[in-house]
Amino acid sequence: MTIRLDHTIVPSRSKAESAKRLADLLGVAHGVAAAGPFHAVYVNDGLTLDFIDTDEDFPIYHFCFHVSDDEFDAILGPIQAAGIPYRANVRGPMDRRIDTQFGGRGIYWNEPDGHQWEMLTVSYARQPP
Repeated sequence: MTIRLDHTIVPSRSKAESAKRLADLLGVAHGVAAAGPFHAVYVNDGLTLDFIDTDEDFPIYHFCFHVSDDEFDAILGPIQAAGIPYRANVRGPMDRRIDTQFGGRGIYWNEPDGHQWEMLTVSYARQPP
């Protein structure tokens, strides 16, 4: 059996602005979704993040993007150019450092709604025990 995550809904105060910001950093397409009241970020051929506007309180979500070394550099450049604070640890100061403890590179940053994005080149979640 093959199970893949197809899409998930990301609550936002400004769906179009939040979706565009993430899509621009990742270098992927975004736009009004074909179905529903969403602004979609087309992360890859199999995953869409559907941003939706809400005035309700919502939890802070964490999304991690596993990328190649070249993609890491291509995404980190715009993050740095935009002055977006980032850090090496899931919790901690915005130290503009890159985590290398799992044999790759990784960073965390937050978007204005508070959601936390992570980018890494070697998955620690997929490391053998």
